[in-house]
Amino acid sequence: MPLLRGPLSVPNATTTTMTPRPVAARLPRWLLQPSPATRPRFRALSTATTIARSTRPKTAIFFPGQGVQKVGMLTPWIEAFPSTANHILQEIDHIVGFKLSEVIQNGTNKELNLTPNAQPAIMATSILIMRILEKEFDFHAAQRVDYTLGHSLGEFAALVAGGYVAFEDSLYMVQQRAAAMAAATRRAEQTYGGRYGMMAIVTEPEYLQPLIAAIHGFVGHSSTGAKSESAEDRSPIDQVLIANINSKNQIVLSGNMERIKTLVAHVRQFLGHDPRAVELKSDSPFHSPIMKPAVAVMQKILEGKSRVPGRENEDIVTFPGTLPCISNVSARPFESKADLKDLLARGCLETVRWWDSIKYLDQEVKVRRWVGIGPGKVGRNLVGKEVGMRGKDTVKGGGVWAITDPSEIEEVLRGLEETENLVEEE
Repeated sequence: MPLLRGPLSVPNATTTTMTPRPVAARLPRWLLQPSPATRPRFRALSTATTIARSTRPKTAIFFPGQGVQKVGMLTPWIEAFPSTANHILQEIDHIVGFKLSEVIQNGTNKELNLTPNAQPAIMATSILIMRILEKEFDFHAAQRVDYTLGHSLGEFAALVAGGYVAFEDSLYMVQQRAAAMAAATRRAEQTYGGRYGMMAIVTEPEYLQPLIAAIHGFVGHSSTGAKSESAEDRSPIDQVLIANINSKNQIVLSGNMERIKTLVAHVRQFLGHDPRAVELKSDSPFHSPIMKPAVAVMQKILEGKSRVPGRENEDIVTFPGTLPCISNVSARPFESKADLKDLLARGCLETVRWWDSIKYLDQEVKVRRWVGIGPGKVGRNLVGKEVGMRGKDTVKGGGVWAITDPSEIEEVLRGLEETENLVEEE
């Protein structure tokens, strides 16, 4: 699901063809060397004896959702790690059954932004970065991380990183889920008319809870986890619901765009407050009852077997995984295989409780180091709003980093190493 990029940023809808630009000039010198042997100090950092999880600051990795896609976003990784990256791209294209890598690298913005392309592209790029960290730097999540989570679509990458679902199976699910979501939107447009999408609402923190309560009052749906039932008697054109609670001052509305604009006007009048409203780069109303057909598609896939060669007779989900993974629906770790399958399928239409997830990990679990992995830095900025950005104070540990480009790897690995022994003060 798309995220708001900045307080007043409105995505550019102009369709252009972007030529990937060379990145060698801005890469660190160590990345331009042909042999991994030229990077011993970074390899040494990641292969150092892992400090017991009980003594090091708790660490979480998180992955982005739809809206961060960008034509050419693979270029830095292909240039810096050609052998590893190209091998993974061949695997990606084989799984999806077409040249997705070509769409990512040389397609138009309009083509890449289509949900059936955008969702697999973002998820695959996130895992490509994870694979490069593993192969080139011996950075393995199971050894250096305590929790994994992902924003909406990012949950599928988090499940791969956490050892619950194989990459091939997860990417296949994303592809089928995206196709079902796009089809559900077309069906609503053809049946009821209107334009569907999503709009971010940005307010001051003290207005967030009154804003949410007012919206629930106007639309008549307030029960967490029951939107599919509570909205069944309404036609899609009348359904406007909260798709995301992203941070202490940002939510996202999903549904018919005219109804959303009317609702925002009512809220402004009712609250006596003027929150900013920004339409997001989305061709579907994600996390609304319009997406209910996608739930059935996901349920069917999740009840099936793995598509990985050699695992055809095994369940598509492995439980437990190697790391606790936070659900977008419950804002808590998945509790069982059945729980994971249920919540992952329902995630197509339920509210993404991202802010609750971050608060849970920060305030209850005491996660103190956060590493975003994948294209774009929107997720890092949302996490940073709640827990604070980079720093070395003994309370917040390492703070928040992001690996969106090869040039950021050194900073993150060094930051993790430097904060490995920090102990939180009472």
